[in-house]
Amino acid sequence: MTRRVRAGAVLAAVALGVVALLTGCGSPGSGTGGSSGGSGTDDSGATVTVLYAGSLVNLMEHDVKPAFEAASGDTFRGEGKGSDALVNEIKGKVTRADVFVSASTASNDKLRGSGNGDWESWYATFATAPLVLGYNPKSRFAAQLKSKPWQQVVVEPGFRLGRTDPKLDPKGRLSAQALTKMGLGKFADTDAGVFPEETLLGRLQAGQLDAGFFYTSEATEAKVPTISLAPVELGATYTVTVLNRGPQPAAAAAFVKYLLGPKGVALMRKHGLHPAATVTLTGDRSAVPATLRSAVGGS
Repeated sequence: MTRRVRAGAVLAAVALGVVALLTGCGSPGSGTGGSSGGSGTDDSGATVTVLYAGSLVNLMEHDVKPAFEAASGDTFRGEGKGSDALVNEIKGKVTRADVFVSASTASNDKLRGSGNGDWESWYATFATAPLVLGYNPKSRFAAQLKSKPWQQVVVEPGFRLGRTDPKLDPKGRLSAQALTKMGLGKFADTDAGVFPEETLLGRLQAGQLDAGFFYTSEATEAKVPTISLAPVELGATYTVTVLNRGPQPAAAAAFVKYLLGPKGVALMRKHGLHPAATVTLTGDRSAVPATLRSAVGGS
């Protein structure tokens, strides 16, 4: 009988210890998140995950990230790639993202509707940036690029022209269009000179390319000399949306509101973008968060 009592006491003590341990540690995630959409009670803020066009990497990481974090108390986690590559990530559930910033409305359309997973119900168009030919000033073709039509120079023997993948990046599609419009379709139909968007500028600066297709915003940031593609006139159309089923909807709305607000617009101009005089909304107005409707042209 005494042994049974002792055994029962030991089991009771163990059970009490387990309960105390669980109470002290809390359930997973109970200590995270703040007023911006997290589930906890501390003031650490939420982490908003933003997938953005790779041409915006300097804008997002060097200026928008620290400014938004200081203003909101939330944490910005960004990833920059070709817009269509990001669409593939979203559809494949590779990344649980809150906000998508695209360089083409065509990329947005690939996320809308039940056939595309209903990842997006609306988007706001907020800025543009013309497509230009950026060149390495140390290239042996630099003088020719400044004195001859670009379409004549890029076909010279030994000329190294860089562009992004038209299957993954709107800039790649625009570059192919520019080549085709100038009678250089055979170059657009090959994979020669195609590189990931996040590496193209570095290759040019390192002297691995003589020239490449860039948006004016990228060239302005990197102080890369450019020439116009005239008579071709093409460019990026930047859009932003809060993705459906994102983990931090409140923080996502706060980020978009900051990006489209006066401070965000000032940073866009600093990086060579052309902010729209009026932000325009495409899609379901009723799906826009109430805190954003005035900022994106909704009612």
